[in-house]
Amino acid sequence: MLNLTPAQRRALKADAHHLQPVVMVGDAGLTPTVLREIDISLKSHELIKIRVLGNDRTLRAGLIDAICTPLEAAAVQHIGKILVIFRPRPADEPASKSRQILDAKSATKKNLGRPPRPGPRTAKPGPRRTKRSFQGA
Repeated sequence: MLNLTPAQRRALKADAHHLQPVVMVGDAGLTPTVLREIDISLKSHELIKIRVLGNDRTLRAGLIDAICTPLEAAAVQHIGKILVIFRPRPADEPASKSRQILDAKSATKKNLGRPPRPGPRTAKPGPRRTKRSFQGA
């Protein structure tokens, strides 16, 4: 299991605040299929929220260790039925196919080294006129 410093944990809590749960653990518990979905979500997002359905507090407390240990992830937060898990993306792993497509599209839209076109936005405006200057004329 990955260990985090308190500063890292605080920053990850702030980043996870607006996230919605990606995976739900139901009545069947932590099955290999659910564990695989958590692994896939961690590969694409690094930081995820997991909702645990059920009312057993001790089961939920042990579930976070059961998830983090085999996936080599870090437990960021456990509040009620929500678990926040973090696993950094490996540096040698290439970006996903959808990310490569988005990067290629944005590269074609950029100016690619050309000077900006002259126009009203690049032209420097004259001195600013006050309200009184319009009234006296």
